[in-house]
Amino acid sequence: MTEDRAERQMQFLFQLRQRGVMDKATLNAMEKVDRGAFVKGVFAERAYEDMPLPIACGQTISQPSVVGLMTQALKVQPRDKVLEVGTGSGYQAAVLSHLARRVYTVDRHKRLVREAQVIFDALGLTNITAFPADGSHGLPEQAPFDRILVTAAAEDPPGPLLAQLKTGGIMIVPVGQSDAVQHLIKVTRTETGYDYDELRPVRFVPLVEGLGAD
Repeated sequence: MTEDRAERQMQFLFQLRQRGVMDKATLNAMEKVDRGAFVKGVFAERAYEDMPLPIACGQTISQPSVVGLMTQALKVQPRDKVLEVGTGSGYQAAVLSHLARRVYTVDRHKRLVREAQVIFDALGLTNITAFPADGSHGLPEQAPFDRILVTAAAEDPPGPLLAQLKTGGIMIVPVGQSDAVQHLIKVTRTETGYDYDELRPVRFVPLVEGLGAD
């Protein structure tokens, strides 16, 4: 990282604290991941701003403070196996890789998975496994998961993902119609069912079933 990018990264972390990301482990993970590595083309100069940015396939790289707040709420532990639904740029998975034992990330767009994998390899992030897959069905062959993070909005927490969560596990998922206000929901699986906590309003692209054409 150049001196200029390092300075912008420091300012970036200060912004995160101002917006409520206070968990030390989350901040340490985000400090290790240069968002500039995941933002290409005309938007590269805006990589350190607290705003979502367009990426390929009509998707976005999430606002950094939202990435931080979602990661903080997920309470990832060092031995956890995490599923991320919606690889996108790969930025969120890279942050999770510094907190968890293993991260599985899936996206319906093969191009996004390929491009994210190139960055993971360049950064030496060997504990991430990326697949092109229909994220609404999760990854049953690797279930159950200690933590599940969904980076696209569903009308309700998807049943297959709930079923793949360990007892005591946590899922963070945006819930709501794509053209209306969505809310970030924390789901905790208990011995007898699921507990739901509403965290904050958000706006994400919709969770779409099936694989993309690219």
